[in-house]
Amino acid sequence: QQRGRRYNLFLKQRLRIDKRHQSKDSIFFRDGVRRIDFVLSYVDDLNKEWEKKLERRKEFESNLQKAGLELETEDKKESEDGKIYFVKIHAPWEVLITYAEVLNIKVPIKENDIPSTVENPLDCMLAPLRLPEKVMHPEPDYFTAPFSKDKQELYLINDESTFFSPSMRNRIVNYILTRCPYGTEEGKKKFGIKRLLNNGTYSAAYPLHDCQYWKKANDPNCDNERYTLYMEWARFLRFYKEQPLDLIRKYYGEKIGIYFAWLGFYTEMLFLAAVVGLICFLYGLFTMDENMSSKEICDPEIGGEIIMCPLCDRECEYWRLNTTCESSEYSHLFDNVATLFFAIFMGIWVTLFLEFWKRRQARLKYEWDLVDFEEEQQQLQLRPEYEAKCTQKKKNPVTQEMEPYLPLTSQAVRFCISGTTVLFWVSLIIASMIAVIVYRLAVYAAFASLMENTQSLESISGLLTPQLATSVTASCLNFVIIMILNFFYERIAIWITDM
Repeated sequence: QQRGRRYNLFLKQRLRIDKRHQSKDSIFFRDGVRRIDFVLSYVDDLNKEWEKKLERRKEFESNLQKAGLELETEDKKESEDGKIYFVKIHAPWEVLITYAEVLNIKVPIKENDIPSTVENPLDCMLAPLRLPEKVMHPEPDYFTAPFSKDKQELYLINDESTFFSPSMRNRIVNYILTRCPYGTEEGKKKFGIKRLLNNGTYSAAYPLHDCQYWKKANDPNCDNERYTLYMEWARFLRFYKEQPLDLIRKYYGEKIGIYFAWLGFYTEMLFLAAVVGLICFLYGLFTMDENMSSKEICDPEIGGEIIMCPLCDRECEYWRLNTTCESSEYSHLFDNVATLFFAIFMGIWVTLFLEFWKRRQARLKYEWDLVDFEEEQQQLQLRPEYEAKCTQKKKNPVTQEMEPYLPLTSQAVRFCISGTTVLFWVSLIIASMIAVIVYRLAVYAAFASLMENTQSLESISGLLTPQLATSVTASCLNFVIIMILNFFYERIAIWITDM
C-alpha cells in the first residue's frame, strides 16, 4: 500500500491533465501549439523491480528537462487497454538550434536561382508515369549551409515551428535520448534510451506520424504529407508512377529516402532483365519441338535403343534413355541457346546496374546535401554504447580534439574474440556446404530406388526424375540452413558490435 501511495503521489505531481477535449489524432501537446517530437511509453506494473524502474524514469525525465526538452504525460486511462502511460516530448526552439549546430544540420539560406536543366523533348511521352509537380517537389530548391546559432539572421527562418522538418526534429530528440543519463549502477554511469528499453523501464520510444493517412485532416496545423504519400505513392494502383522522392525524404528523412530511391531504381533495372529473360524463355518454348537433343532422346530407334546403367546399386534396374523424354523436353525451356546469351547479358546488366546506381546516388547526394554526410556522422556521432565503455580520452591528431579512446589491451581482446567468431562462422558455412554436397550424393540413390519401387510415382516419373528431386530438396535444405545461420548471425553481429 505504501508503494502504491508513493506511486500515485508521483503521478499526481507530474500529470497535469487538461480537461479540454483533444483529438487522439493530434500531434500536439494539449495546448495545441507545441508539437510532439517523440513519445515514450511504459506499463503500470507493480513488480519486484517497480521501484528501480520508477527511479530510473524520474531521473531520466528530469535530465531530459534539464537538457531543455518539454514533457507532458498522458494518464493510462487514455490508452486503449488502460495500462500504458505515454510521455510526450517536445523540443523547443532553443534546443533545436543548439543541437542543429552540434549535428551540423544543413538548412536553407537562399532559394536556388540556377536555371533548371533543359527539358527533354521526349518527356511528354513519360507524362502518364509522372505525379503532379506539387507532389514530386513539395518545396522549392534552396542553397544550404550548416546551421550556426550566431548567424541565425542569414537563414530563411519564416516560421520557427516549421523551419526544422519533422524528420530533423525527430533526429535531434533521438540524439538527446540516446545520450541522456539516468543514474549510476554498480559504480558505472548509465545513460541512453536503448538501455531503458532493454531493461523494461520503458516499453517503447518512437516519433509520431502526421494525422491520419486514409483521409485528409481538417486541422490546419497538419501538413497532410502522410495522406499525400498514401494516395499518390503507397498504393498498388500507383506502381507504375514515379516515386515522390523529395516528399519521402522530407517526411521520413534522408536515410529512408535513399533506400526507396535504390529500391525504385533496382525495380526499374529488373524490369529490363525480366523482359530479356521472358524473351529467352519464349524462345525455348517455341523451339521445344525443334530441339534435336530431345528428338533423339524421344526417338524409339535412338533413345529407345540406348540402355543406361542403374541409378542405384541394389534395387534399381537398367533403363532406356527415352524414358526421360518428357523431362528433356521441359528442360529445354530453361537450358537452350538463349540461356547462354541471357547469362552473358546478366553479367553486363550487373555492371551497368552498379555504375548507373553510383550516378543516381551521387546526384541524390548533391541534391539532398549529403555529399559529406557519412564523414560528418562519423566525426560527430560516436555510438553512446562505445562512449560508455571508453574510460580514457586522447587527442585526435587530425581534429586536435579530445575523443573517447579504448586502451590497446582492451582492443586486442575484442579483436581476438571478433576474429575467432568470424573464423568459426566461416568454418560453419564451409561445413554446411560440404554437408549439402554429401546430402546430394546420398539422397540421389535413395530417390532413384524410391521411384523405381513405388507404383504411385510412375505417372510422374517422366517429369520428376531423381536428378530433379535431389536438386529441389537440396535447394530447400540450403534455404533452411541460410535462414537459421542468418537468425544467429544477426544476434552475434549485434553482440560483437556492442562488446
